[in-house]
Amino acid sequence: MASMSAIIIFLLSSTLFIASSSQLARSFDFEVGDETGWIVPLQNDTKFYNNWASENRFLVHDTLRFRYKKDSVMDVTEKEYKNCNSTRPISFSNTGNTVIELGHSGLFYFISGASGHCQRGQKMIVKVMSEQDDSRNKGHSSSASSLSTIFPLFVMSCYGGAAILQIALSHYFPISQAAP
Repeated sequence: MASMSAIIIFLLSSTLFIASSSQLARSFDFEVGDETGWIVPLQNDTKFYNNWASENRFLVHDTLRFRYKKDSVMDVTEKEYKNCNSTRPISFSNTGNTVIELGHSGLFYFISGASGHCQRGQKMIVKVMSEQDDSRNKGHSSSASSLSTIFPLFVMSCYGGAAILQIALSHYFPISQAAP
């Protein structure tokens, strides 16, 4: 009986670990502009980057990867974005492979730091959703939360009887009973 309890505890703890790990592994690395990268858009496509951003769903802790040659990327304020100019950006990089973590929900504004590029459309607004707004991974947090609550009760039931487990499970997973 003790070895069966140990096996069950191991299986449930493994399940709990996998379920909670899915919360950590939910962030994504987005390649800005996909295969186009971070370049001055074609003359008739000045909304290219904002169109690209609107086709994606960004969450806190996702990252944006800007790939470019002989250019730069600046994280700026809304006013600086509208003016296509910043003397004191929030961040600046000209490495050719810039990764920026989206550290909070809300709007982020990016422009090229190369002269004239922003005015020609090399700029982008990214809207970062909070976890409550997240539609790409619905259900993960509730299942992990339920498992983390149920697991200690399950361990107690291994040592204190199946009745505790049955009560705990019926709270989270009610079983409807058909009328006779």
